[in-house]
Amino acid sequence: MAHDGILLGMGNPLLDISAVVDQEFLDKYDIKLNNAILAEDKHLPMYDDMSSKYTVEYIAGGATQNSIRVAQWMLQKPGATSYMGSIGKDKFGEEMKKNAKQAGVNVHYYEDESPTGTCGVCVVGGERSLVANLSAANCYKPDHLKKPENWALVEKAKYYYIAGFFLTVSPESIMLVAEHATANNKVFSTNLSAPFICEFFKDVQDKVFPYMDYVFGNETEARAFSKVHGWETENVEEIALKISQLPKASGTHKRITVITQGADPVVVAEDGKVKLLPVIPLPKEKLVDTNGAGDAFVGGFLSQLVLEKPIEECVRAGCYAANVIIQRSGCTYPEKPDFE
Repeated sequence: MAHDGILLGMGNPLLDISAVVDQEFLDKYDIKLNNAILAEDKHLPMYDDMSSKYTVEYIAGGATQNSIRVAQWMLQKPGATSYMGSIGKDKFGEEMKKNAKQAGVNVHYYEDESPTGTCGVCVVGGERSLVANLSAANCYKPDHLKKPENWALVEKAKYYYIAGFFLTVSPESIMLVAEHATANNKVFSTNLSAPFICEFFKDVQDKVFPYMDYVFGNETEARAFSKVHGWETENVEEIALKISQLPKASGTHKRITVITQGADPVVVAEDGKVKLLPVIPLPKEKLVDTNGAGDAFVGGFLSQLVLEKPIEECVRAGCYAANVIIQRSGCTYPEKPDFE
């Protein structure tokens, strides 16, 4: 049984501003599909441009927050999960709080003077590209984490998930949780998250990796990671294996790498071996958008991991959750899961 607060996530809470756009729009802002980037000055007009040209939807997002919400939905036990991150004192921030409460996640947001972060989600042909303007999300500080009422969430949890995106914000906060997890034999998982994280935040990523028991990612991110580390291989199975064998801070838990490949099988590397596990096929006409698919996979996976289910079950739950989410806009889901 999942006890209260068994799973804790920390990350960048962002409000997704999602729209189906066209190739011309992608070209205008130099955006590539199946990618995630941080907004530069040239991208800032994009958000208004989107809402004036296309029908936009506002959906509570942010990679880690999505995964935690999906895990919470799968567990169907209010308060089984908790989450920390930084939002603004504005209507987007209020929206985020309301959304998290409805989802049953115990959120402890830090509230900053900057506006709540947003993420432009550009959808073309069901594929998504993400452009994040972190704003308030960028202001998270270890001081918030160290407050007794927040650190209590860390102590209560047995499993942690922090996507790679948080490396750009507060590596110090990640290290505090990582050291606690290792000292107390708890389970810590992360995500490669985006090629730019592997490329431009390699040093901080390398620093937290020894503490990571589960590493998630997709094939594009895995190849970027391989390239940055000079592994000279594009073979996802080989890369997953190499990631699982990187040095570890403690020998209590072995590292397991889980790489998704869209409609192709999920690659699981552990104990020097690779398993390929099938995903649930979905006819193209049922695909709405892939936004949140990877996050949902992780959320589904974690929901079974905290119940101490075998890895095959965790992957099956991940595939189930991702399959539900890609048939809807953004990282949203029906009232109850139908996972047996």
